[in-house]
Amino acid sequence: MANRFIFGVTSSIAEATARLFAVDGDNLFLVARDQVKLHIIADDLRVRGAGKVFTAVVDARAFDTHRQIFEDAFTALESIDTILIAHGTLPDQKSCEASFDELRKEFETNGLAVMSLLTHAANQLVQQGSGTLCVISSVAGDRGRQSNYVYGAAKGAVSIFLQGLRNRLSSSGVHVMTVKPGFVDTPMTRDFDKNMLWTTPEKIASGIYNALQKKKDIVYLPWFWALIMWIIRLIPEPIFKRLRL
Repeated sequence: MANRFIFGVTSSIAEATARLFAVDGDNLFLVARDQVKLHIIADDLRVRGAGKVFTAVVDARAFDTHRQIFEDAFTALESIDTILIAHGTLPDQKSCEASFDELRKEFETNGLAVMSLLTHAANQLVQQGSGTLCVISSVAGDRGRQSNYVYGAAKGAVSIFLQGLRNRLSSSGVHVMTVKPGFVDTPMTRDFDKNMLWTTPEKIASGIYNALQKKKDIVYLPWFWALIMWIIRLIPEPIFKRLRL
């Protein structure tokens, strides 16, 4: 039995991952901004076998609340084995191109909020001397594409931040894991055309669960996205900039 903290548990991937933790009888501290959905998920996880389940309502962009939420979680659970940060939005690229205010809002949600949470979480785990920080980034952060470069820039910043944090904490007993999913069929992507590259939140959750057991540093989910993104990163910029991606 482990103690798990999940920020953004109402996201499809986080909820599916929480269900796997619940089956193990883990104690959970769940955070989301939608109180109604949060309580529905918490009740469901209790039925599925979770141990103690605590909840808190926090908005990702409410930066001044981030330190307190981790203090509350450590008070409730006494220690934390895993901190999963899974919140996020999918920006409207055209709106962000037209309005810097919109761009800033989306970058704060998908980038700066994650960095704020990680800063407080890392300090708490270092003091504890153990634990895993697991963050859902995206393959979109591996290279900027005209169709979603605002989202990609935020996720790319998060991935680089995690890389530095992993380097900083390597001797502290704290493990840092970056999760890079590809295309996932969730309510956030319901308007997209689907093909064989798409997968389900449940399969991503299974990949996260297994990667946590193996203490992976960086994991692409499903695995073939590591190969796809390796190829995309190799395309020379003079060619890449002409592609309609």
